[in-house]
Amino acid sequence: MKIATFNINNINHRLPNLLRWLKEAEPDAVCLQELKCTDEQFPVDAIRRAGYHAVWKGQRTWNGVAILARRTEPIVTRTALPGDVADKQARYIEAAVNGVILSSIYLPNGNPQPGPKFDYKLDWFKRLSTHAKSLLKEGVPTVLAGDFNVAPTTIDIYPTTSWDKDALVHPKSRLAYARLIDQGWADALRVIYGDARVYTFWHYMRRRWERDAGLRLDHLLLSPGLASQLRSAGVDRATRGEVGSSDHAPVWIELKASRQARRPSASAKRRRTTKA
Repeated sequence: MKIATFNINNINHRLPNLLRWLKEAEPDAVCLQELKCTDEQFPVDAIRRAGYHAVWKGQRTWNGVAILARRTEPIVTRTALPGDVADKQARYIEAAVNGVILSSIYLPNGNPQPGPKFDYKLDWFKRLSTHAKSLLKEGVPTVLAGDFNVAPTTIDIYPTTSWDKDALVHPKSRLAYARLIDQGWADALRVIYGDARVYTFWHYMRRRWERDAGLRLDHLLLSPGLASQLRSAGVDRATRGEVGSSDHAPVWIELKASRQARRPSASAKRRRTTKA
């Protein structure tokens, strides 16, 4: 099973890039972030013609998340991150695909910091960690996938001091990510690439793509059972170099087939389903 995450940075503007990548890469499931469209504006017909079913949570101008699945319907289990009913930002959607729970995550950027946006980021991270812990407790094969807006360590950003005051590399952001990993999640790219520098995001400014001045912000975190099935992982860098591309590249993993991959029980579905 091939699972990918892709911050598309406006799905309607980047639709040709997305459709081209779907045709070439043929992922079985894709978690998208930064749709930048309302529910009604989501290009569902084009996605279906490409061979994918979709579930999504849109939002005008900013945010928005989706899960695509090839030849099967994703079964929605959540359309919002639990823990704050007042939070209306479309940053989380969760669904079962081929017996695996997929979470598409668009974690807040947090800039400028300090300030309310950074406080919101850290609070959102805490809520994510609480929910992630409950998913591990249920024992269902799970992938937390998306743009976490954190470069976890110094090797996850090109050598520079220009980002030192940015929320993406702030010690508190990195600590929140490390605490999430310490629950038992496996960072798929790190498992495969070790200490090698691997980037997933290159800002449009200052020729950062051309200079390979990137950051690793997009992550696929695997529950322990799935981590043992990890076969390969990578970043489709060429997609970032296309005309009209997102400033992120798709990140993917391939899992070995396993009998453990199963659909969640009806009771588990009831516990996790929410109306947003």
